[in-house]
Amino acid sequence: MLAQFLDALGIDRVDLVGNDSGGGICQIFAALYPQRLRSLTLTNCDAHDNWPPEAFQPFVAMVAAGGLAETIRAMVADKNVFRAALAPAYERPDAVSDATVDAYLQPFAQSARRMGELERFVNAFDCRHTLAIEDGLRTLQAPTLIAWGTDDVYFPLEWSRWLQRTIPGTTRRIDFPGARIFFPEERPEAFNRELRAHLAAALDAERYASSAGMAA
Repeated sequence: MLAQFLDALGIDRVDLVGNDSGGGICQIFAALYPQRLRSLTLTNCDAHDNWPPEAFQPFVAMVAAGGLAETIRAMVADKNVFRAALAPAYERPDAVSDATVDAYLQPFAQSARRMGELERFVNAFDCRHTLAIEDGLRTLQAPTLIAWGTDDVYFPLEWSRWLQRTIPGTTRRIDFPGARIFFPEERPEAFNRELRAHLAAALDAERYASSAGMAA
């Protein structure tokens, strides 16, 4: 789907950034289409045989039992239900605004089609997808930043080290002490500072390679 999206927009190469299950999807894309990556950034995310993580299994089971629509409606009606359910994902769950909750959930609450797509997405979580692309990751040369919150019950710090060992293109691995899975949302300035530096370095490397090729 990502490849088709890029084709439709006429985009050849991208800087890809992924968090949570999106990070797992980014790894799959990177392994299948390495030539389309200028750079890769992974924050706390599914990897290898940790998809879905054990701590997330109760939510997956709830979705499989058909409870997603009711759960989302309850969270929209009472935002504190959302804050309580996602407390392990935030350093400061009480600071999550009502507007943020609505931005996440209203698109699903207002559309049965989107709700069904989300349900199918969660039901499809299976580590066979990330296990299958491990060999591709082990040859991935795209400049890769791994930025990780250290206080994450879903994706412990060891997974950032596993990704660093596995992806030879890793240029930097950085810890965010005390941060949790949604730290890019809670610590945007600190994360964006690292991301911008990573993207600038990738662009410089691309320009250097291009100029070297022209000289040759």
